[in-house]
Amino acid sequence: MKLCRLPQACLLSALLGGLMLVLCGCRPATVQNAQQAQARLQMEREEIEQIPPPAKSTFMTVHRFDSWQNPVLTIEPSMLELHVLLSDANTTSIGAGGMFRPVNARRQEVAIRISSLGEAMSSIPRSCWPYGRVVAVEEAHNTPAGAEPAVRRNMELAISKLNDLGFVVYDLSSGKIQ
Repeated sequence: MKLCRLPQACLLSALLGGLMLVLCGCRPATVQNAQQAQARLQMEREEIEQIPPPAKSTFMTVHRFDSWQNPVLTIEPSMLELHVLLSDANTTSIGAGGMFRPVNARRQEVAIRISSLGEAMSSIPRSCWPYGRVVAVEEAHNTPAGAEPAVRRNMELAISKLNDLGFVVYDLSSGKIQ
């Protein structure tokens, strides 16, 4: 009888000790994670505020991806694709867009997760924002019908995150600001 109670008592105390450890250990970690996320968001906002506000007169007339000069987000079912047109290092107009200075050579494409959208946007150089703090968005082309709900969810999440960071979101296909 004593042998049976001893393991039960040990088991009960181990469970209670483990439960106390979990309860005490998780709470500060959760609060600390929330504080770190808030601090990271604030730092991203400060970086983004260095970009001037957008002027509608400069970007509302652009409706094609090829003509857009600010960053573009293509929304896909499982990720985002960030397209950035780097500024031309040569400031003269001689040969701009020609064979020796093609525009497409300055285009960069990066696949990112929605969770790292703020970090990616704040790391884009200021020179890549000729229209100001406005980002174009588009849904991925040729999306299968089964993946359309995921694309729409990601679109809503991306727009919400961009607006929270202080960006104006412009839909290239419809010409609407979101």
